Amino acid sequence: MRIDILTLFPEMCERVYTESILGRAVSAGKLEVYARNIRDYTQDKHNRVDDSPYGGGMGMLMQAQPIYDCYRALCEELGKKPHLIYLSPQGKVLTQRRAKELASYENLALLCGHYEGVDERVLEEIVDEEISIGDYVLTGGELPALVLTDCIARMVDGVLPNEEAYACESHYTGLLEHPQYTKPFAWNGKEVPEVLASGHHANIEKWKREQSLKRTFERRPELLENADLSEKDLRFLKDLGFSAEKNV
Repeated sequence: MRIDILTLFPEMCERVYTESILGRAVSAGKLEVYARNIRDYTQDKHNRVDDSPYGGGMGMLMQAQPIYDCYRALCEELGKKPHLIYLSPQGKVLTQRRAKELASYENLALLCGHYEGVDERVLEEIVDEEISIGDYVLTGGELPALVLTDCIARMVDGVLPNEEAYACESHYTGLLEHPQYTKPFAWNGKEVPEVLASGHHANIEKWKREQSLKRTFERRPELLENADLSEKDLRFLKDLGFSAEKNV
């Protein structure tokens, strides 16, 4: 899989995708991530990529031409059109389900806006979808692009040891993850639940499932409305006060 980030701040992006798990995956050839500097494609003699908006308003807008030429250069390099995502507070909020779908794409391009946004005409011309990482506003699209890259990349084959490394995590199955513990067994007057040290696999799995259901009910009950729940799950949740009718 290849991800290209179209940005005014490539160094900011490179510091993230060259480190930790992402960095190891890139070094091992499991994943390709590049940051392409939009400013390299401006035709302005002063190297500008922005201007004031028509109709007035605060701030500056990124111009269409440098973005479009940057995108066209990427298409020529790939020999085809990548699926282009514009990171925007107006986009659909990122979910684990959408990230899993995007992980199946061969080529993704992530467009990072800045200043007060981007000329609408280039968005209409090249963008396939807009994604937001939450209902708040940041100064640029670089952080959202890196969040999306990390979220997608960890589901690409070979980036993590196996699917189990992410399949049991919060949101992947529609539920929050169960509590986890490590050594020592006793710390600060608190002990690890006995069942986890029992070696009884069936009881451990039952405890994990129930704790996942309980935590989701207590912290994010709205997730249960779309979760894949068994009759046993529903009985357990009913004892906690969850209304099974919401899942019908």
